[in-house]
Amino acid sequence: MVLIFLIMIIAVLVMRFNGGTPQPDRLTLSQVADAIIANEVQSITVDENTLQIVLRDGSEATSRKEPTSTAVEQLLALGVTPDQLSPEKVEWEIKEPSDWNTIISLITYILPALLVVGLIWFMLRQAQGTNNQAIAFGKSRARMFTGDQPTVTFEDVAGIEEAKEELQEVVEFLKEPEKFIAVGARIPKGVLLIGPPGTGKTLLAKAVSGEAGVPFFSISGSEFVEMFVGVGASRVRDLFEQAKRHSPCIVFVDEIDAVGRQRGAGLGGSHDEREQTLNQMLVEMDGFDTDTNVIIMAATNRPDVLDPALLRPGRFDRRVVLDRPDMRGREAILKVHIKGKPIDPAVDLSIVAKATPGFVGADLENLVNEAAILTARRDKRSIEQAEFQESIERVIAGPERKSRLISEEEKRIVAFHEAGHAVVMHVIPEADAVHKVSIIARGMMGGFTMALPEEDRTLLSRNKLSAEMAGLLGGRAAEELVFNDITSGASNDLDRVTKLARAMVTRLGMSKEMGPMVYGQKEELIFLGREISEQRDYSEQVAVQIDASVRKLVTEAYDRAKGILQTYKVQLYALANRLIEIETVDRDEFERIFGAVVEPKTTGTPVPVHA
Repeated sequence: MVLIFLIMIIAVLVMRFNGGTPQPDRLTLSQVADAIIANEVQSITVDENTLQIVLRDGSEATSRKEPTSTAVEQLLALGVTPDQLSPEKVEWEIKEPSDWNTIISLITYILPALLVVGLIWFMLRQAQGTNNQAIAFGKSRARMFTGDQPTVTFEDVAGIEEAKEELQEVVEFLKEPEKFIAVGARIPKGVLLIGPPGTGKTLLAKAVSGEAGVPFFSISGSEFVEMFVGVGASRVRDLFEQAKRHSPCIVFVDEIDAVGRQRGAGLGGSHDEREQTLNQMLVEMDGFDTDTNVIIMAATNRPDVLDPALLRPGRFDRRVVLDRPDMRGREAILKVHIKGKPIDPAVDLSIVAKATPGFVGADLENLVNEAAILTARRDKRSIEQAEFQESIERVIAGPERKSRLISEEEKRIVAFHEAGHAVVMHVIPEADAVHKVSIIARGMMGGFTMALPEEDRTLLSRNKLSAEMAGLLGGRAAEELVFNDITSGASNDLDRVTKLARAMVTRLGMSKEMGPMVYGQKEELIFLGREISEQRDYSEQVAVQIDASVRKLVTEAYDRAKGILQTYKVQLYALANRLIEIETVDRDEFERIFGAVVEPKTTGTPVPVHA
């Protein structure tokens, strides 16, 4: 900026003196003397060392004299007589020295110095900025939210009442720490939130901060880890220093398994940067006094990989497990998410909750949003039950692919396949009730049969699992029964049945031949439901017996499904023909088409046998 300003000043000065006018002729001092002798000069104006000459013919010229003497002295020395220089012959004018000359002289001396000083200042500022960046590189990147205007409270969290009760003590401690300190009580220094993805771990931590009205520091576990050694530990120290300055407060570390993984497992050994970060975190967490009023909350869905030193009392004293919500919990979560949305009075959220087993809070929020989008797309003013039902199917199976063109033969095969599922599930008392049958493609599925439980269950009986296997094989059995051939449409059904049968034999001890034993030790991610590896602890002979038992369970379920379809063949054809006609059949119409009386549905839970 300084350099640009100086250039503008110089440009103005140059324009000021040049003025944009044409320059007069320039004469030497000898030529001026000759012109005076020839009586051609009318006037001479002396402006310091510059002579401005006006000739008698009206033309103008300029010349320069030496600064050591006057113009008259120099002209006399060149042969001009005093009479020729007299005022009668030549008019003389002497101008006073201009201040601009002094200013320009000063600028010529000052400008280089200013340029040097500006360059040095710019270099120093760049170096200072680099130093600040280097210092800030080791600073914590935690985002702080003040507790003055909380955006999330316990009213915004539903379906996890037990977890809210556990954390209510944390809120009371942050509000009234003196009450606990007076009786010698020590609030848990750390609270570890454990649960599957989407159950509301981060939301619950924000709610605790909102209820207590204290600052809330949020950071991800991955933000501690860098490729440079010591940066992670420096950020941990800075985070805890900030927390102490703003106490009472809450420090929330999301996905702590990124930095809290068990030590000694990496290739870097004890010099691994991640392990150094964890060591610093362990020291900081154990260094708090009882009156610090800083509570550490962390969330993870992989507690099995955390370091034991991180989980010991004195660091994370309390573990709060957030499980998938039950039916009442899902209904409460739906009530939270529909706030501020135009809901039709006829909407029954209990039906939506019943139709979404296994959904977590994030799934339900997405479901309500999908229903709102469908409502806007259909130009409706309020969200109705139909939009909720459609959104459930979209979340589970994906959007309808009505543009997909299939032949009439394939459409007939899909109709009988789905009708086979529905008939078998409807007849078996332990199977879930059929809510909807459709042959409209969704996602990767050519059609689907939606069977939903009447109530949530945590225990599954052998009869219940056998009924589920028979229902899954109903589609393949219907294809073989009607077309005397089979297709690839049952590939997913066969995969699910095989895994279920193998789990019954090797994990649940439900095989009479193999007995109540567990075969093979599996390593899996607890809350992510993914199997990493399996260690075989049985012989090849036992493996053959396991395969035989699995095959027997699958075969029995398939034969059971075929027998049911043989008995209710009329209903199978009636349902399939109706699906070909209208493509989708709901529960009421399905039961009307089926017509025949079957055993009433049971929960599948074992009942006592009377002696």
